Amino acid sequence: MCRDYEKSVSNQVNHLTGGYQEFINRPPQGTHILWPIYMPIPDDLYRERLPNVCGAVGSKARSCCSMRSVYKYLPVTVWLPKYQLNFLAMDLVAGLTVGLTAVPQAIAYGAVANLPPAYGLYSAFMGGFVYILLGTCKDITVGPTAIMALMVRPYVDGNPAYAVLLCFLSGCIITIMGLLNLGVLMRFISVPVTTGFTMAAALTIATGQVNSLFGISSSANGFLDCWIHFFGHITQTRRNDAILGCCTLIFLLLMRQLKDLPFGIKSVWKYISLARNAVAVLIGILLCYLLKSDGKLPFLVSGSITPGLPPFKPPPFHTEDSETGEVTNFGGMVSNIGSALVSIPLLSILESIAVAKAFSKGKIVDASQEMIALGVSNILSSFFSSMPITGSFTRTAINNASGVKTPLGGAVTGAIVIMTLAFLTSTFAYIPKATLAAIIIAAMFFMVEYETIGEIWRAKKRDMLPFLVTVLTCVFWTLEYGMVVGIVFNALFLLYKSMKPQFNLETQKFNGLEVTMADLKGSVDYAAAEYLKISIVSHVTGRNDEGGAPTTLVVIKGHEIASIDTTVALNLKSLREDLALLQCDMICWNWSIPAAGVICRMDRKLRSMFKYSKSFPDLMQTIADGEAAVSCIAVDLSQ
Repeated sequence: MCRDYEKSVSNQVNHLTGGYQEFINRPPQGTHILWPIYMPIPDDLYRERLPNVCGAVGSKARSCCSMRSVYKYLPVTVWLPKYQLNFLAMDLVAGLTVGLTAVPQAIAYGAVANLPPAYGLYSAFMGGFVYILLGTCKDITVGPTAIMALMVRPYVDGNPAYAVLLCFLSGCIITIMGLLNLGVLMRFISVPVTTGFTMAAALTIATGQVNSLFGISSSANGFLDCWIHFFGHITQTRRNDAILGCCTLIFLLLMRQLKDLPFGIKSVWKYISLARNAVAVLIGILLCYLLKSDGKLPFLVSGSITPGLPPFKPPPFHTEDSETGEVTNFGGMVSNIGSALVSIPLLSILESIAVAKAFSKGKIVDASQEMIALGVSNILSSFFSSMPITGSFTRTAINNASGVKTPLGGAVTGAIVIMTLAFLTSTFAYIPKATLAAIIIAAMFFMVEYETIGEIWRAKKRDMLPFLVTVLTCVFWTLEYGMVVGIVFNALFLLYKSMKPQFNLETQKFNGLEVTMADLKGSVDYAAAEYLKISIVSHVTGRNDEGGAPTTLVVIKGHEIASIDTTVALNLKSLREDLALLQCDMICWNWSIPAAGVICRMDRKLRSMFKYSKSFPDLMQTIADGEAAVSCIAVDLSQ
């Protein structure tokens, strides 16, 4: 019967793989078959199969010279030939709507970064033009954001040279990471951590604008410092600024709901709602201009904006202190920037890819290409005196709601910013600080991902721990260190889980023998090796100490284990030796060939402990009879 079974399976293998040798050399992916044997397993079956590095490099080099690479690295070549004339009107409307939001936000974010307002505008146009060529998501708008402005602020100290250099260096780092396909690194940052970071950033940014909302002059940074300064100087509140700021905030929140009005032309209400920031700025400018008396303005204003476009020049690689005249060279500037060279590129990538995924609409986001687009945008923007930029969630949402069809809408937004710099800088000098503060605070209300927080709570309450740790450390320490703490804390969950593999230990009698079965579930790596060994030895010694029949055999079932590492192999070897001292044998039953191969290559003498059979009674019968003729090997070469 077994001979007939062997012949049947051999025919199956020959049919599927072209023979045994072909099966060994090139095992088909996903193959699961039963292989009966009557002699020791051939050495070739346990041979380690290394990746073909030279072949992979050659294939990659050939693909770089193909049209597929052109389409990959220049996505404009994909969508531009398919561009339709009716798309133009939608792109123009969307670009104009986003531009009306981008201008006041850019001025506000310049103030958040402790830079002259013009630098916010300098950061708001070049990214849109670059993203047309390199971007993969039609909705994304690249420019200054509240988070980037807040991250830059501690390193600027009023000197724009540091912000521009950060933009250039961040762009270089992001581009290199994209070219090296390191977009996969973003997978190590979980949703609870990113959600906590976003909430903490929103709280910190909104808190930083509370003093300006009430007309209180403040240079305080940080969550606690801002509130302490606010309550300590609340008597200095300027009535006009407080009234304007609070009314503007309420106006913006109401305007957001305008699109949901059940009467009138809905499309008109929608575009008025989307342009609410521009309307608020226009009202603030008019009130400031009309209510001034004897040259005295009724509100604190953002101040004059340098007219004209920024000059095209390389980013500064040295800077001079305006007070002492001391020159800081490139090395000194990089030393002063410090950890920002890690945190700002990381957060810039994280924010941009998160926005791309949110608006991808079922399409796969090429994270590496998005990184290249973002990196080049930062590099070229730095030649126009820009601070670090990334994808903006607020403006991307407006772009999407406006019905944009292609990334060409970014050109219209960029043109609006350029025209503002060229012709309207004198007008924007009358923007009240309270108006800008209200715009920022209103945006922060909706930057918090309330729905995601609720989903985390309902799905798995344990995930609230990394969320809360990230929020608290970001708010009460710093954003960059808080993000790192959140990532590390969340990684501890993975490490703890990997330290304790899922396996069941049970003891049963078979033909008078006490047999302990360890059924391993999932993967086993080096972190779990010691725990596995201690658990099995403790179980065996514990039963022996109870006074019952001693355990004489431990069977480790590992058909679900794809592979193991050297640490696990050494611990299993040590476990077998420890059990031997307890007069107990150990068998590894139905292990996959890749996993068994690690141990067998390490020590050929251990091959005898691997047994294969169709069922547990067959295994025990084989051991009892000492006949290998009825054993079978379960070969899993899917890895």
